[in-house]
Amino acid sequence: MYHIPVLLNESIEGLNIKPDGVYVDVTFGGGGHSRRIMESLGKEGRLYAFDQDEDAAENIIDDDRFTFIQENFRYMKNFVQLYCGGKVDGILADLGVSSYQFDTAEKGFSIRYNGRLDMRMDKNASVDAASVVNTYDVGSLARLFSRYGELKNSMNIANAIVMHREMNRIETTDELKEAVARLLPKGSENKVLAQIFQALRIEVNEEMKVLEIFLKQCADVLKPGGRLVVLSYHSLEDRLVKNFMKTGNADGILEKDFFGNQLTPYKLVNSKPIVPADEEILHNNRARSAKLRIAERRDK
Repeated sequence: MYHIPVLLNESIEGLNIKPDGVYVDVTFGGGGHSRRIMESLGKEGRLYAFDQDEDAAENIIDDDRFTFIQENFRYMKNFVQLYCGGKVDGILADLGVSSYQFDTAEKGFSIRYNGRLDMRMDKNASVDAASVVNTYDVGSLARLFSRYGELKNSMNIANAIVMHREMNRIETTDELKEAVARLLPKGSENKVLAQIFQALRIEVNEEMKVLEIFLKQCADVLKPGGRLVVLSYHSLEDRLVKNFMKTGNADGILEKDFFGNQLTPYKLVNSKPIVPADEEILHNNRARSAKLRIAERRDK
């Protein structure tokens, strides 16, 4: 199993699919969401799917209505313009790391398997996790663990890594775990390790920067009445998604015109995020932190 899609039915319902509509899945992965979208499309419908991970190309859907684009979704607007004139009826983003990526040791995402400290979604990228932990100065490491891992003892963790690498370069996930082992609170070791790994993954793939670039493009790409559906898995992502859906900007500051009318490109379909039911979490533990937000493009 490449990936069990989280909140699959709710995501597809949120798109409010028209049989002849044009849709974009910017996180194709194993193709779970895309296949369900295709089931709702008629002969004139179209789906464009993005994924920079070369392994995702193995899951391409053999259908004339489907186009796979092996690129980072930061380039969504350019490719939508190229393929369909720049406007679509719905955009779906599932921001979680797939089960396949976590379970493939050599990708270096998981705390469970020993593998090279890689964490690149795009194998052609020049910066991997090993280069971050071995070259960033202590201040830079502390800042990224604080900002992206939301760790309160980020400076201690950064110091431990720098001290360890002075003796031996840190090349594997197990070596990183060894470097910070003495700082892991008893009973919460895996939680803190997951926060450290999350921070490195976000840094390596510029995830927050890319997400902001993508969200800025969505209002321009969506037709009036078009839907934006986003699944996020940690508070940093969810906060950014919420701000854009509520206000149209990253800061969450609602702008108004001269007459006091709110200048926001969206109306919220769900005022609060949709979260998985207990039964779904029981069958798919990675669903536990998921939040689904849906917004509809206003008429200009």
